[in-house]
Amino acid sequence: MNAPRARVARRPVHGVLLLDKPLGWSSNDALQKVKWLLRAEKAGHTGTLDPLATGVLPLCFGAATKFSQLQLDADKTYEAVLCLGVKTSTGDAEGEVIETRPVAVSAEDVARVRAQFTGPISQVPPMHSALKKDGKALYEYARAGIEVERASREVRIYELQMTLETADARPSVIRLVAKCSKGTYIRTLGEDIGEALGCGAHLSALRRIATGGFKVAQCVTLEALEAMPEEQRLDCLLPVESLLGDHAVVTLDAPDAARFLTGLRRRGDWPDAAQVAVYASADASLLGTAHVKSGELIPGRLLSPPEIEQMKSFKTSVKDAGTETGAGCAVLN
Repeated sequence: MNAPRARVARRPVHGVLLLDKPLGWSSNDALQKVKWLLRAEKAGHTGTLDPLATGVLPLCFGAATKFSQLQLDADKTYEAVLCLGVKTSTGDAEGEVIETRPVAVSAEDVARVRAQFTGPISQVPPMHSALKKDGKALYEYARAGIEVERASREVRIYELQMTLETADARPSVIRLVAKCSKGTYIRTLGEDIGEALGCGAHLSALRRIATGGFKVAQCVTLEALEAMPEEQRLDCLLPVESLLGDHAVVTLDAPDAARFLTGLRRRGDWPDAAQVAVYASADASLLGTAHVKSGELIPGRLLSPPEIEQMKSFKTSVKDAGTETGAGCAVLN
């Protein structure tokens, strides 16, 4: 009889880990694995990547989970390989082939289509997606063989690079690099490009190389994280405030900081700002987010006093382990 598995002793962990999500893993499976490796009490990710996809997956721990929505709303950049002439049931390589067509695509065709799909475009969300209808994910309907009506929505493709590759020995492909707004489905983009080219297409590879200000070069692989001593894994964490890099900064003295943390508005000579990161002037501790309107600092997401104290001691323990936060992490891509 096998001995019972030892219970993992959880601990407060605060920060952001940039994972290069491995192929074949769901975002939640990757999150749970890293949460276990860090022995973290609380964790969440910032939007799903399909199992087919690899690349930048910011994982939030502790206090950072309060600001994870900011990454959901961030612009993303993807690299993808579009296989021409073959349509699948899912729009990617995991689906069944449902149609094949001859491919007669020129560089001029690619240039024309690139212009067509740059800027604001309309997309119908794919059935194989986590988007919900009547409380149920679309992929659940798809797995049951049911197709439901989906409203189209506008997204924006800020930059689109398309490189056509042809060879007699293999199918023609287009290599894509797309910088896009939140809510963009790259599988749908690939399928729509295939239709615009008259031959159909599906994604054979997908990699997210940036989300917001986070780049794939900053990421750590799951294999590298597993190979590290436990305490060294903490060095891979970016501070919670790394999620707030594009926020204006307001600092408060001790009396105003204490009142702000109770949800009270403060008045000052600050300019209007939609996104503000608020710090205590005494020790530069992050207090939360806010916005400023007509000289009034209006609280948004606030940290609790226990979280603030834990973050102070957590930063100190990481430094005492031998490196500054994030500096000692072995990043392997």
